[in-house]
Amino acid sequence: MKIKEVEDRPQALIEQLLIVWESSVKATHLFLSENEIESIKKYVPQALKEIPHLIIVENKYQVPVGFMGIENQHLEMLFVSNEERGKGLGKKLLNYGIEQYSVNDLAVNEQNPLAKGFYEHMGFEVYKRTD
Repeated sequence: MKIKEVEDRPQALIEQLLIVWESSVKATHLFLSENEIESIKKYVPQALKEIPHLIIVENKYQVPVGFMGIENQHLEMLFVSNEERGKGLGKKLLNYGIEQYSVNDLAVNEQNPLAKGFYEHMGFEVYKRTD
């Protein structure tokens, strides 16, 4: 597995990352309906194009299997394809963000207990709640 930052974001890469996003969301965001996922999916390509720092993790075939987006010191997004979950890729991405960009803050949906537990395990603490 290889972690790399991407400056150029061609449509082919955006489409690959959208597949990763959808795989991850369907596996972890069980509180979202299929219609809600489809609705949110429309906004993901633009977010991927606009995020200041986009970091991907590729498998041995150079296919993206996870990614994160960072703005300032805030983790805006972190997704790992369902097939690659549990292999430490989220931890590697997050550690990269902490080391390279001093990530110290993120938002997580409480309805996603796996993500909440992951971030708490990684040392993050709840400091505020929003609706």
